[in-house]
Amino acid sequence: MTRWIMIALTVLGLCVAYVTPSSGVLGLALLVTFIGAFGTIMSIASARIAERTRPDTTMLQPDVIAAIRARARAQAVSQAHMGEGSSQPEGGSAQGDART
Repeated sequence: MTRWIMIALTVLGLCVAYVTPSSGVLGLALLVTFIGAFGTIMSIASARIAERTRPDTTMLQPDVIAAIRARARAQAVSQAHMGEGSSQPEGGSAQGDART
């Protein structure tokens, strides 16, 4: 609703600026036009942000996030330990390997 009011304000300001012979009314009409255009842009951006955001009730709690990170860290460590045995070239030593 606000978006349409701002668009109407912009169009009204442009129409008045086009037909007026007075420079004072022209300045006022251009000011109304710029305010309407700025309001239109901000209302479009606000609607776009509102449709993309999630409500706070759907977001995870900090302790749940910490548990997920700990589980991912543990999986990464277990995969690193499993991959160590096959990473050395045959007949070579592990001295050239930078990982510890």
